[in-house]
Amino acid sequence: MWEMITLGTISGLDGTLVAWLITGSLLLVGLVGCALPILPGHLIIVVAAVVYRMMLGAASGLSWWSVGVLILLSVVSQTFEVLSGAAGTKWFGGTRWGALGALVGGIAGMFFLPLGLVIGPLLGAVAGEMIFAKKSSQQATISGIGSVVGTLAGMIIRLVIGVLMVVWFFLDVFLVGK
Repeated sequence: MWEMITLGTISGLDGTLVAWLITGSLLLVGLVGCALPILPGHLIIVVAAVVYRMMLGAASGLSWWSVGVLILLSVVSQTFEVLSGAAGTKWFGGTRWGALGALVGGIAGMFFLPLGLVIGPLLGAVAGEMIFAKKSSQQATISGIGSVVGTLAGMIIRLVIGVLMVVWFFLDVFLVGK
């Protein structure tokens, strides 16, 4: 049923041009969202691919398999982003309590964008280490710094995966799908 949707000619504009304007805008906003945690960048990139495929159908050159790969990459990126603060805590010598605190702090920090994404894991790791692991404030602070390093690494991975998703989209449209 969805394959039947095509643009044809809209007010004298070629439907393909309109599809590319919409898709290009969504891909650009998605990339910005991968860099700025305020927008759901990966989701916007997936939506761009689905909209493009639905507007142009099989002639788009984009396979549904590639849309599946984009969804998978989006899930992988989200997983890395959520777990990165906890991984940084452990890497800096923190306990499981610090890692759990960083994870909970990261989830809570999502509601206080953008600084909450860094401050949340930091405070969560420090609290977990001091309250449950009974670590000194110095040890807890080192664990908290590890959560910040991990969170920043997760943000970099988020951006890299976003760029990879856009590259995958263009490769499938112009090379594989043709």
